[in-house]
Amino acid sequence: MAPNDEVLAEFRAAGALLEGHFILTSGLRSPYYMQCARVLMDPARAARLVASLVPHLEGLGADLVVSPALGGIVFGYEVARQLGLPSLFVERVEGRFALRRCFAIEPGQRVLVAEDVVTTGLSTRECAECCRELGAEVVAACCLVDRSGGRADIGVPLVALATLDIPTYPADALPPELAAIPAVKPGSRGLPGR
Repeated sequence: MAPNDEVLAEFRAAGALLEGHFILTSGLRSPYYMQCARVLMDPARAARLVASLVPHLEGLGADLVVSPALGGIVFGYEVARQLGLPSLFVERVEGRFALRRCFAIEPGQRVLVAEDVVTTGLSTRECAECCRELGAEVVAACCLVDRSGGRADIGVPLVALATLDIPTYPADALPPELAAIPAVKPGSRGLPGR
């Protein structure tokens, strides 16, 4: 796999490592935001990064790749393409992940969950649970960046291209330097209709 410094260099080159005061999807706050969409918008960069990850996924015996919408879709598609597997995604319906768009998971199918970035692991766990409810066996999860420093509990093995320990804080326990900056919410959860 690519060393963390190489992955961070790709994020910087794409203008995707943002500094400021960010409200993450989890509700936690952070001085850094990893805008994976900026990294993945370049097909050559996406292919190069995923190619570094795929050798660590090939022995899992997955039958398909399932990603949580919205952030995981492009990453999951590229993982599936390079593994030669179908790519599906789940999306929120009344606050819970569900398969839509005529997607189907057959009972017993082995699923690899693909998420762009993991902070607490909540979206990844919810995606995996949706797959299990449909009868799938979730064999592992993968991501471009695990920003929890390896502490996120996914419930299955997590294979990350880069593992970083990026600080996060509850909104009521911000360090003074972060509290002095206006907060922005760049993620997709909480947008109208989501």
